[in-house]
Amino acid sequence: MNLTNLPQSVRLVIEAMQNKKASAITVLDLSKIGTFTEYFVVGTGFSTPQVQAICTEVEEQLYKELKREPEHREGRGSNDWALLDFGGFIVHVFSEQARRYYDLERLWRNVPRYDIPDLSDAVLSGNDSPRLRASGDHS
Repeated sequence: MNLTNLPQSVRLVIEAMQNKKASAITVLDLSKIGTFTEYFVVGTGFSTPQVQAICTEVEEQLYKELKREPEHREGRGSNDWALLDFGGFIVHVFSEQARRYYDLERLWRNVPRYDIPDLSDAVLSGNDSPRLRASGDHS
């Protein structure tokens, strides 16, 4: 799947998460099933400060580029999970343990999925432009 088909706002979220070294970024495309949102963007942070920094970067970039702010926030004081609800898409940032526990990818396993390579993995594999490339569709 081509990530350029994603809305600009979702692509900006991916880049903001990459800027703060989020790992295992995944976009779940819920647009065809008529749910409460069109996309989940899921990523992993390895410490409470990193989870918070990822969320802050997402908010700052979306406001700077699109003048968008979250409609709702959850878990910002949590050690394990934070959520930013922008209406058309929801950003979930988890600790490793919380991500395994909630396993959103399993819960939504029947929807198209974009797995974003970690920047370090993409650079090591010789990819000249690692940003905004999907590693595959697991629908």
